Amino acid sequence: MRVFSSTYTFDYSWNEVSTANWLKYCPWNKSSSHVIAVDTLSRNVDPSTGILRTERLITCTQSAPAWVIAIMGGSCTTHSYETSYVDPVERRVTMCSTNLTWSNMISVRETVVYQPDDSRSEPGHERTKFEQEARITALCGGWQKMRSKIEEASVERFRENARRGREGFEAVLEMSRRVFGEEKEKERRKQEMAAS
Repeated sequence: MRVFSSTYTFDYSWNEVSTANWLKYCPWNKSSSHVIAVDTLSRNVDPSTGILRTERLITCTQSAPAWVIAIMGGSCTTHSYETSYVDPVERRVTMCSTNLTWSNMISVRETVVYQPDDSRSEPGHERTKFEQEARITALCGGWQKMRSKIEEASVERFRENARRGREGFEAVLEMSRRVFGEEKEKERRKQEMAAS
């Protein structure tokens, strides 16, 4: 097994990040153009905790070397299963995902957490900490050398995809801030006009 982990601080409030998280796979996020579909399987709120739990199926196209496709079979369309928890009291978003495609050959279990970064925030300027961990295990029986090579290559690919994903999410956050900022300004002007 190999583990990939990273942390990052977004220069946006937790409210902005937790809202924009639902827009992560939108068409104007160029880094998510490989995502074909996001299907919500279930969504519910726990009445005692207020935690929103959502299950989604993510369908993507993956560019894999032809030899990988030949060995593993199938096509370049892949599926992963994601469960997310939004805790408005603790101000924490936790997303857990696992691959469904090629799961008999390789297991990728990813956990992502977004929470306020109080240690780096200044008054009137909140930031959000992003923590990501992926546990990658090749399931090739007793072929230790092959298993190690697959895991190493997968971690490297995951690292590159994670970097592009963060850059794309930054673009989503910026667009979201602009759109919601314009909406707030329109609402403020509307209220001022109604009051005068």
